[in-house]
Amino acid sequence: DKQIEYTRLVTTSNGGAHYQPFWDLTRAGLRYACKRLDLPLTPEREQQLMNQYRHLSAFPENRDVLEALKRRKVTTGILSNGDPDMLGVAVRSAGLEGLLDHVISVDAVRKYKTHPDAYRLGTQATKLAAHHILFVSCNAWDALAATWFGYRTLWVNRYQLPFEELGTQPTRIGASLGDVLSFFD
Repeated sequence: DKQIEYTRLVTTSNGGAHYQPFWDLTRAGLRYACKRLDLPLTPEREQQLMNQYRHLSAFPENRDVLEALKRRKVTTGILSNGDPDMLGVAVRSAGLEGLLDHVISVDAVRKYKTHPDAYRLGTQATKLAAHHILFVSCNAWDALAATWFGYRTLWVNRYQLPFEELGTQPTRIGASLGDVLSFFD
């Protein structure tokens, strides 16, 4: 939560003058959480935890779903708060190389999601209008902001949580990434 809070803080304060790469905000969030929970964090342990974050695994169905989308000739991509180096490592460590047409970092605009400029990167990369793009996220706040931007949205509600209470719903709600395939029957 602190990591995402930091993205919003640096995006909205002073017109983004305090922007920092996502990796740095992740480290700052880790440091804050350890202080808040009174957990010791040596430089070695910090580096170990940050390296684990860099190599997160994909959910088990992700590769199969991306392969199915490729067979259907659907353009695929990631639009992430992660900086380009982080995304490169993440895609490789998740075993998703070759399955993504676009790997887009908000670093290009120095504004994090939920800023509209971050979501606009998807339309610029694909040369498609927002309503022709399906935006998928397991973060309710991300699905909401993408819906407000104009994307069709799938909120992957893996943890059976309520959706945001701001009067807008995603196009659809699913339980796994596999639910994206119903958009392309």
